[in-house]
Amino acid sequence: MYCILFQKTKPKISASRRLYLKTKMLKKAVTMWENEKQIKKDERERVLSERVPALQITGFSLEELQNLCKELHRKIDVADEERYDIAAKVSINNQKVQDLSQKIFELKGKMKRPNLKRVRVSADAMLGALLGAKVKESVDFKANLKTVKKEEEKKEEVTDWRKNVDAMSGMEGRKKLFDAGQ
Repeated sequence: MYCILFQKTKPKISASRRLYLKTKMLKKAVTMWENEKQIKKDERERVLSERVPALQITGFSLEELQNLCKELHRKIDVADEERYDIAAKVSINNQKVQDLSQKIFELKGKMKRPNLKRVRVSADAMLGALLGAKVKESVDFKANLKTVKKEEEKKEEVTDWRKNVDAMSGMEGRKKLFDAGQ
């Protein structure tokens, strides 16, 4: 039984260098994050200034300010109602999707699929399926194949084995075997 011992490989850089690189990366990430926050804030202010004009309330009386606040509250309520309606519709649809997926899961378990039989299809039927019903003529794939006929071995007819033994005996038999070999 062999025992293999693994030694820990020493890191290529020292611990102080690694710590220095980590702190440098963290500082860079913090500055990038702060820049991104500032860009988002500037973008938000720009979009709000384009879409929503600044509110001038310096010349309004008390009644006009109250009417303005009521109108703003009414608009906020309408937006909240629309958001609530949409959220309710989404939750209903999510529940329906969950119910249908549960039914599908149950039906898969109940229904047994029949065992499919292997069917041999001829080459003509495959071509018909691939090319459509337009192909009516049959294609003979074997027509271009070369046929190799086996040579039949010549069988010597032996009627009586004793005659064959007599014919092969002596020097005449050896001469016949020698001639047959050449």
